[in-house]
Amino acid sequence: MNRFVKIGLVGVTLAAIVAGVFINTTFSKYTNKVVGDGETQIAKWSFKVNEETEQFTTIKLAETYDKNTLTNGKIAPGAKGSFDLIIDSSTSEVGVDYMVDFKNETNKPTNLIYKFKDNTVENIEELEQYLTGTINANDENKVRTLTIEWEWPYGDKTTGVITKEDEIDTTEGLKALDYTFDVEVTGVQVVPSK
Repeated sequence: MNRFVKIGLVGVTLAAIVAGVFINTTFSKYTNKVVGDGETQIAKWSFKVNEETEQFTTIKLAETYDKNTLTNGKIAPGAKGSFDLIIDSSTSEVGVDYMVDFKNETNKPTNLIYKFKDNTVENIEELEQYLTGTINANDENKVRTLTIEWEWPYGDKTTGVITKEDEIDTTEGLKALDYTFDVEVTGVQVVPSK
């Protein structure tokens, strides 16, 4: 090998070593790794309706009556009563928005009415708009009792005149149908505010 080639190779090698040192020191940095664990406690959720968490007992109007208005264990014109939906989030550590839905109402006596507070409706599903609310996480009382009254008004006792309502009651009474509806009470966690 020629002397110039050897000197050239040595020069290139030295240049590569110097460049490597220079590049290595320019991209140097300090590094450190710190490790730890994360943990938090999860807020407790609790939502009950009439002391149940999955399904509560069927509401039978004939078992919620004013005893002076029932006929042979069945409702009829003149019968009235009430039932409670007791919403309980007393052991929940978060707020609860609740709503009541009535579904699948069948064979309702036409003249049967429902009342909640100062609101009277002809169809139980119309009560839903009044049966919603919030139980906040910091409320002192985390139980809400929703009392729903029902009544099948008796016609006019004073005149003895048969009214259209009496005729409807009689026609429906001849069929002796079973009146049913489903109740669904939903509780949803209140979104924490910032």
